[in-house]
Amino acid sequence: MNIRVGSGYDVHRLREGESLILGGVNIPHHKGTVAHSDGDVLVHAICDALLGAANLRDIGFHFSDTSPEFKNMDSGLLLKRTIRLMQKQNYEIGNVDTTICLQSPKLIDHIPKMKKELARTMMIDIDFISVKATTTERLGFVGEEAGISAYATVLIHKVNA
Repeated sequence: MNIRVGSGYDVHRLREGESLILGGVNIPHHKGTVAHSDGDVLVHAICDALLGAANLRDIGFHFSDTSPEFKNMDSGLLLKRTIRLMQKQNYEIGNVDTTICLQSPKLIDHIPKMKKELARTMMIDIDFISVKATTTERLGFVGEEAGISAYATVLIHKVNA
């Protein structure tokens, strides 16, 4: 079996009055991400990890943040397009492990909804998705609530064509 591992990372500034969307779920909060698309750092990190694992470059190559096509786009659509790209190379997802770094709000109550939405979007079993959240103990731009970041690690494997 041909297996590959990929890692992804994304970061966005936070600003009052913007939407905070993570894993396709709108999180109620007074701050949200500043971005060209909907700013879903979790989905962007997953896209980068999947593209990297399949050796298909990165999210910026496929979905430029200067293209009007992607302005305010639902990142779930980017994830679906990413999956189609890797499926064209005969890869499918084994599992996805993610970490969101955010000082506030606490995400524990939103994680089950994120996992459900990600499973639906990626068309995989929810048990193959891990979403974790952490703070940075008030250190750095995340700790100062100026930004948010997310990490993703994925395992993909080649299927018979």
